[in-house]
Amino acid sequence: MPAYLIVTAVLHDREAFLAEYGAAAARLVQSLGGRYRLMRPDGQVLEGEGPERVSVVIEEWPDRQTVLNFWNSPEYAEVRKMREGLADCRVVLVESEAPI
Repeated sequence: MPAYLIVTAVLHDREAFLAEYGAAAARLVQSLGGRYRLMRPDGQVLEGEGPERVSVVIEEWPDRQTVLNFWNSPEYAEVRKMREGLADCRVVLVESEAPI
């Protein structure tokens, strides 16, 4: 069953985030079987605690295990270090037969 990573983030330094983490993460996502379905910098929070504006990314993966393999890989552990101090992220994993 397909799985999706849904990321909301507040970027503290957008240029550095995209140049460093974004580029490396994109290469790794593609090489490990994921693909980006949405990447937008202008999400507006309508309900809940936190900032009014967030960046939103949705990645599609073949299945939950492939996502977990990516997320827990040594390669991604190294890439994830690149975003430290550049963004505050919330990441949700969800499975779905097909997006509604």
